[in-house]
Amino acid sequence: MARYTLSIPTHMQAVIQLPASKSISNRALIINALARSAQVPSNLSDCDDTRAMVHALEHREDVIDIGAAGTSMRFLTAYLSATEGTYTITGSARMQQRPIQVLVDALRVLGADISYQKKDGYPPLLIRGTSLKGGNVSLRGNISSQYISALLMIGPVLPEGLSLQLTGDIISRPYIELTLQLMRDFGARAEWTSGQEIRVWAQPYRGRSFRVESDWSAASYWYQLAALAEKASFDLGGLFVNSYQGDSRGAEVFSKLGIETVFTEKGVSIHKKSIPVTYLEEDFIDIPDLAQTVVVTCALLDVPFRFTGLQTLRIKETDRIHALVTEMRKLGYILKDENDSVLMWDGERCKPEAAPVISTYEDHRMAMAFAPAALKFPRMSIADPLVVTKSYPGYWEDLKKAGARIDHP
Repeated sequence: MARYTLSIPTHMQAVIQLPASKSISNRALIINALARSAQVPSNLSDCDDTRAMVHALEHREDVIDIGAAGTSMRFLTAYLSATEGTYTITGSARMQQRPIQVLVDALRVLGADISYQKKDGYPPLLIRGTSLKGGNVSLRGNISSQYISALLMIGPVLPEGLSLQLTGDIISRPYIELTLQLMRDFGARAEWTSGQEIRVWAQPYRGRSFRVESDWSAASYWYQLAALAEKASFDLGGLFVNSYQGDSRGAEVFSKLGIETVFTEKGVSIHKKSIPVTYLEEDFIDIPDLAQTVVVTCALLDVPFRFTGLQTLRIKETDRIHALVTEMRKLGYILKDENDSVLMWDGERCKPEAAPVISTYEDHRMAMAFAPAALKFPRMSIADPLVVTKSYPGYWEDLKKAGARIDHP
């Protein structure tokens, strides 16, 4: 397996053009396809997930293999269910272990014809696409927002529209809001009718030109570098002050770790301005993709923490809570977890490995969240570093641009 050994300078300055948002790209592609528009959204993310989505929509093959692209699996399952044709959708070994029954059951309520090809509740799926009528669906609010978004996006093309009732606590609400905003951008009528119900009217999408903004999740790794370096400043291009992305809240979180954000005409400029807090509590229910970055940052800054709202981390590309606990121990930090949703560090340490090799578990965010730790652990390596292609293919080249040296043992 490939391995990168990193050397990152303590003083850095760079202008970085961030990748486009994967979350926006994949939603815009599905909505654009449902609008039957010939205008493809511009500035699409150049990552595995989006390439898988583009390929599936352009080629409409009988067997669609989306690899490890979880977003594509969920969004395409709903899209294909409402699109005439017969399709098998499958993915990597890990993808075939990621549950999809909640979405399949909801689509079946709407009339979808979906059957499991191997294990019940998991891909691969055989989908016989048809014209779904629409109607009422009820889902737990504490499931992945991608299930909810997948259903919402097909709502406008259903003759009876869609009424989606969410029960209990609703997690990752910003991702639902992102979906609704993009739907409206393409002419849909969709809104919350109560704190727990979303109504989507049968009002077809309209094609339009659309440009995707840069990815705030990708920006978080540069905030992390700025926080861990002795001195660093980065100009990050393509970020909007009024972003649709929930992860834009990362700027607020990192302000508590000493990083100032200044919005410019081209994006943001960030640098270290103040001393980090001495203890951090944060609820990640709306920003789970930032959890790994902030966990590593806080520990390396010797900032004890207690982070809640992490329940979706167990079902991401890997079990991210287990992965964080395991890999942070290699660096000498003993993390504790509670109730599958809380992760904390009280300052307890153990002896770090002499030349730690960080396992990435086929998870792009493990690679990028741990790479900046090389500032504190000069002999550290990242295993399977090319997993970053899932969301940020140019990450390692951008890191070199900032002065890092990457060796390939």
